[in-house]
Amino acid sequence: MQQLVFATNNAHKLEEVDAILRQAQDDSRIKLLSLNDINCQDNIAETGTTFRANASIKSHYIYNKYLVNCFGDDSGLEIDALNGDPGVYSARYAGEHGNHAANIVKVLQNLAGVTNRKARFRTVISLVWNGDEHFFEGTVEGTIREQLSGSAGFGYDPIFQPDGYNITFAEMSLAEKNAISHRAIAVEKLVAFLNTL
Repeated sequence: MQQLVFATNNAHKLEEVDAILRQAQDDSRIKLLSLNDINCQDNIAETGTTFRANASIKSHYIYNKYLVNCFGDDSGLEIDALNGDPGVYSARYAGEHGNHAANIVKVLQNLAGVTNRKARFRTVISLVWNGDEHFFEGTVEGTIREQLSGSAGFGYDPIFQPDGYNITFAEMSLAEKNAISHRAIAVEKLVAFLNTL
C-alpha cells in the first residue's frame, strides 16, 4: 500500500478528503496520512499570491523534508463583486487566520446593498509524487446569501449557496457536499491520476 501525506492540519479538510479518497479509489492502494501521522508540527507559511503557489509551497515543503509523496491544497472563495476577494486570503480575510465568523461578517458587510452576489469556491491541489509535481483544480459556482444558514461544514459554508440548490453548503451533509464541492472535484481528479499509476 502506498502512503500519501495530505499537507494540512485542518481536521475538516482531512475528513472531507479522506471520505472522497475512500469512495473514489478503485482499490485501497493509497493510505492517506496527515501531518500528525508523520510527526510534522511545522507551520508552513503560505506566502504565495495564488492558490497554485500556496498549494505548491506546502507539497514541496513536506516532500523535501520528509521524502514522502505528498499533496497540498489551497482553497478559497472568489466573489465577483469584490474583484475576486477574499480569494487567496480567504482564511484570514478579517485579519486573524481561521476566524470564520469574522471573515463571514466582513464579506456580508462588503456586500451590503450589492445585487450581484455571484461567487465560487476554488481548490487547487499540488501533488508531488516521486519528485514530479502535478496540479488538479476544482471549482463550484454559487451565490452569497445575505444571512447565515446551517451549522455543518466550515469557513464560508453558511453563506455559500451552490448553483442549482436552495440550501447552503452548511445545510448539507458531508456526503451531499462531497458530491459537488470544489475540493471533491479536485480530489477526484487527483484520484483518477493516482489510479493510473
